[in-house]
Amino acid sequence: MEKEKLIHLLNRIGEMLEILGENPFKSRSYYNGARIIEGITEDLKKITEEKRWNEYKGIGEGLAQKISEYIETGQIGYYDELHEKVPDEILEMLNIPGLGPKKINVLVKELEITSIRRLERACRENKLVGIKGFGEKTQENILKGIEYLKKTSDRHLFAVGLANAERLIDYLKKEKSVEKIEVAGSIRRRKETVKDIDILVQTREPGKVSKLFIEYPEVTEVIAHGPTKSSIRLKDGLNADLRVIKKDEFPFALHYFTGSKEHNIAMRSRSKDFGLKLNEYGLFTGNEEKIQCKSEEEIFRKLKLSYIPPELRENFGELDAAEKNKIPVLIEENDLKGIVHVHSTYSDGLNTIEEMAEQCLSLGYSYIVFCDHSKAAFYANGLNEERVLKQFEEIDKLNKKFKEKKFKIFKGIESDILPDGRLDFEDEFLDKFDLVVGSVHSSFKLSEEEMTARAIKAINNPFLTVLGHPTGRLLLSRDAYKINLESVIEAAGKQNVLIEINSNPHRLDLDWRYCRLAKDNGVKLMICPDAHATKGIADVKYGIGIARKGWLTEKDVMNTLPINEFEKFLKEHKKERLKK
Repeated sequence: MEKEKLIHLLNRIGEMLEILGENPFKSRSYYNGARIIEGITEDLKKITEEKRWNEYKGIGEGLAQKISEYIETGQIGYYDELHEKVPDEILEMLNIPGLGPKKINVLVKELEITSIRRLERACRENKLVGIKGFGEKTQENILKGIEYLKKTSDRHLFAVGLANAERLIDYLKKEKSVEKIEVAGSIRRRKETVKDIDILVQTREPGKVSKLFIEYPEVTEVIAHGPTKSSIRLKDGLNADLRVIKKDEFPFALHYFTGSKEHNIAMRSRSKDFGLKLNEYGLFTGNEEKIQCKSEEEIFRKLKLSYIPPELRENFGELDAAEKNKIPVLIEENDLKGIVHVHSTYSDGLNTIEEMAEQCLSLGYSYIVFCDHSKAAFYANGLNEERVLKQFEEIDKLNKKFKEKKFKIFKGIESDILPDGRLDFEDEFLDKFDLVVGSVHSSFKLSEEEMTARAIKAINNPFLTVLGHPTGRLLLSRDAYKINLESVIEAAGKQNVLIEINSNPHRLDLDWRYCRLAKDNGVKLMICPDAHATKGIADVKYGIGIARKGWLTEKDVMNTLPINEFEKFLKEHKKERLKK
């Protein structure tokens, strides 16, 4: 948590320096510092105590002092100085998609725009058109960005919601009177973005737990406080609600507050068909006699349904499947045997191949597939043919070292899908890889027809193994590009190309709503972290959540295969593709 805050502060200092028009090298040093800190696995406090920041290339004396200041005091005085000059209203403009600190610097200087409200008015009055570096298109995009921000302003990434919920629950569990505690709502359903945190607690001392809740150190505002319900706002901007539930009502409350609204409506309708009434307090007969249920499983059984996991409760056909006892056994995180699609220092990763492999090994995985960026991704230090072969040499050496540990590194690449649908390496060279992920990283504004044709042409390349993050979306930041996913999934099914569930919490792409369609078309999926640092490997848990919401089982995801079967699959897959 402290490390994340430090990284945020350093990046924010860099942004504020850019907004103030300071020397770009100065701001860049803070961005680089944040990247270096992100890749450090050693305890930051220990480095500070031993005064060893000079061992890290890129961290000079001035930056080391500020890092040490934060580690020792929890604050950076320089940040506070800059924040006085660049208040929150200006910083909020950074949330507008496509509007960076340099452009904000111009807006502040030229038009004295110091808030989103003023910026929107200036755009509507056509004031940006005459400014150098702007224009009608830029002005139009800023207005679209503001509208997008309004639409998503009360939403948060699932990963942020989950992390806050877990910390809050751990804090409340310290109270001995807590008998049962659960997170409900969209977090329990593993939605890709969440609005707030719902926590249910069963306790012998409601007042004590409610008081503890509002005294949580991360609280910035107490919205409401009472014996059975309290609401707070956290530093991350999320609201959190605590509900104190009676023992005999807990299963019903957990079901109700998990939702979704549509699922609850369908469940209430079904209970009426049985002459019953279902709500957050219980399941009742026509004469208001309560039917006892000790768990959610019992509630479903009383309504002649098999248990419906929380992730599926979206009124997406789950009641019909439960009635027929056809709810699948959903994939679990421990079903994954290997990690596919990670980056190293060869392209834009923060850790070496060996460090990433060691992290995978420590987490219990038996293989890893490196997919560094390819040559078209020059902005991400993409690999040309010569550097790829150099990487292969290192992988071969490391595989000798890891052989006795029954762990293997596979040779992959994330090859850019060019605007015309070609991959950015020739087929002869692509044949050298064990696995090829093809992804779109540019020209997002093609028409739906053009983007669909682009993806399908890449799918038809016999050396493509996996289609990466197929819609290019960045949650709460950038909408998916226009693409006919139905046609793309159909083509992938015909060509036996896998589709990635990119587990990066900013992507979670393929969207869960399309996972079942992929499955119905015979498409296998790959759950990938797209990790650029050792800590990013753990992001696969978010992809598992999406896979579960998409009704996927262990057999639908190919990196659940043990190492020998996975290696065999890659070889046979390539042979089959070349025959087509």
